[in-house]
Amino acid sequence: MAGPIRVIVHPPSPSGGRRVRVDGEILGLAHNLADVAEFLRRAGLDIEPSDVARVPWIDWRGTGPDVWGPDPTA
Repeated sequence: MAGPIRVIVHPPSPSGGRRVRVDGEILGLAHNLADVAEFLRRAGLDIEPSDVARVPWIDWRGTGPDVWGPDPTA
């Protein structure tokens, strides 16, 4: 891939989990950091689950990497 890779983790869905997108392609619905790491590994990006929350090239939308379920106040 040429240029910087764009990783987006979308806000939690109403039923739980967060959609993961890399360079515009949806890779799946993650329910934790290990799921995100696995999707990225399958896309050719080797990253440890413990590093997923810290790398600056992942754009966490709506909320940070510690929230995976629906908003309990909604």
